[in-house]
Amino acid sequence: MALPAAIDPTRAPPEERPRAGLVAAEHGADLALVERAAEGCHACDLWARATQVVFGEGPVPARLMFVGEQPGDREDRAGKPFVGPAGGIFSKALGEAGIDRETVFVTNVVKHFKWRPAPGSKRRLHERPNKAEVGACLPWVEAELRLVRPEGLVLLGATATEALLGWGVSVTRDRGQQLESDLAPYVVATVHPSSILRAGPRREAAYDAFVADLRAVAELIA
Repeated sequence: MALPAAIDPTRAPPEERPRAGLVAAEHGADLALVERAAEGCHACDLWARATQVVFGEGPVPARLMFVGEQPGDREDRAGKPFVGPAGGIFSKALGEAGIDRETVFVTNVVKHFKWRPAPGSKRRLHERPNKAEVGACLPWVEAELRLVRPEGLVLLGATATEALLGWGVSVTRDRGQQLESDLAPYVVATVHPSSILRAGPRREAAYDAFVADLRAVAELIA
């Protein structure tokens, strides 16, 4: 939809794009316009080394919304969330939990890939975003929440959980439980699927626990 120039997020200075995007969402902008604004975001330094912004994807509105940490190497190249190895685990677990991925909205707290080079290799290794980077990007997720209006919000991993619920929630302690929040009628935290890739001999058990958390989410909104 056309917005007055004063609240068109694509006209905002690059460093002010996240807040402008949230204001635009509050005034009825659609996801495509907010995403176009994000493509020019310079609110932190991560844009300079990333290939592109990776915004959320899925139906708007959607009954379920999943929020992870940040795009990885595959996501950075493809411009889509959760399409790498962790995304494969995520999609498989959704299916086993009886959730159709095509019906859910998937995004990340941070929209650019933060990485460091692997010594002696062209590989790009994931680095966890810091508090300033998460804070700079957070209005983009808040804008997505305004537009998606999910019944169920699932936070994948500690970064997403701390960003949206604060430090009082522990993924290890509180995973799979319904949490108090005004972000959505049902809010649940669980592990990020990338943690399953790192689980070693516990990988099968970690995957089963993740599927159990997703099944509980499916039951909540059934």
